[in-house]
Amino acid sequence: MSLEKTMTLAKTMSLATTQTISKAMSKVPVPSLPAWINRRMTDADEYGSRTFDRSFIVLGLIMYMVGLVMVASSSIPVAERLFNNPFHFVIRHGIYIGLSLAMAGVALQIPMSWWHKNSSYLLGFAIVLLVTVLLIGRTVNGSTRWIVLGPITVQAAEPAKLFFFCYLSAYLVRRREQVMENLKGFIKPLIVFAVMAALLLLQPDLGTVIVMFVTTFGLLFLAGAKLWQFIAMATVGATLLGMLAYFEPYRWRRVTSFLDPWQDPFGSGYQLTQSLMAYGRGEVLGQGLGNSIQKLEYLPEAHTDFVMAVLAEEFGFVGISVVLLLSMTLVYKALILGRCALAKEKYFEGFLAYSIGIWMCFQAAVNIGASAGIVPTKGLTMPLISYGGSSMIVMTLALVILIRIDHEIRLQSMQATSSKRSAKKVTKPNEKKVVLANGD
Repeated sequence: MSLEKTMTLAKTMSLATTQTISKAMSKVPVPSLPAWINRRMTDADEYGSRTFDRSFIVLGLIMYMVGLVMVASSSIPVAERLFNNPFHFVIRHGIYIGLSLAMAGVALQIPMSWWHKNSSYLLGFAIVLLVTVLLIGRTVNGSTRWIVLGPITVQAAEPAKLFFFCYLSAYLVRRREQVMENLKGFIKPLIVFAVMAALLLLQPDLGTVIVMFVTTFGLLFLAGAKLWQFIAMATVGATLLGMLAYFEPYRWRRVTSFLDPWQDPFGSGYQLTQSLMAYGRGEVLGQGLGNSIQKLEYLPEAHTDFVMAVLAEEFGFVGISVVLLLSMTLVYKALILGRCALAKEKYFEGFLAYSIGIWMCFQAAVNIGASAGIVPTKGLTMPLISYGGSSMIVMTLALVILIRIDHEIRLQSMQATSSKRSAKKVTKPNEKKVVLANGD
């Protein structure tokens, strides 16, 4: 076969492959939304001259400041006792915010194509972190979750969540047709999830497993998997989670104490009863900043997992409502951004924005629900508010990814608009010349 024929055949095969992928991706279902959301999206397409959405930065900074104030208010008593420095946790939290902003500045320069291309390597790095923490990790309160790197500690489960969602989004772009049409494509990402879940349960960290399971479930649903697959996945997942809780005594005590914490208010129900007292004292407007009683070492983990209970006591129902509104706005914008990305045929970006939105929504709901006695306590932080360096940095990276996705979509729209204007300017003089030639 001659060289020319070989090159022609290669071009034909490449074109056929491209057309096949385009047809498969064109089947991506864009879930129908209420008319008022669609109108909001239509307005969002008129970007003007802005190259990114400033409201993401505003929301993030406000939540940073709320978290810094609440960590300062809730951690002073325990910091005074443990370190003889009432501002120990406040200083560290401020350093974590500074590190988060520095890493955000770097991550903002990374294009989304890099995250897509290196998603498999990021997943491998996440698994290495989960294995490493089991070998050399620090154990606190019976859980081995932290890798000590000099003066800082890294909670391996936090970056593992983000990297797994990157991998899952890239997998749905590559194998979406398999996910929709056969069981094999649906099972493959679940096998990867099962491996990571097993490593997390060895720490043990059931809360992170539940967050990853719910996000995976929601993302596969949005990707268009079949209904019977979801019913099977939900049934198997609920059964396994129930067995994990039932056959582990301390987990079962959490479930039973959550159902009736006042049955053992000084034992298994102590933390929840103290948290409920904080909510009760807060009433509508709260007791005022710094006037919480429960933070005086009555409520354990007041500056981490139960910071929202102290916020409820000091700022009442109004304060909790404001924080919920901030979180809901951020989640809403992430989900709308995911839909816009899919509409612009940026499928990896769309799926990743969806996964970040579901992740933030569920983790915030579990954190507030646990402190309010709505769900069992799971040890999950409040995104961008609770004390914790790993959670703060990873959540900031997730927010930066949303900003980068929005930036790239806006640039694509601006370039398309400028191309259309240039085409019009070139076409009009040519049309006039044709008329003159015909007139001659």
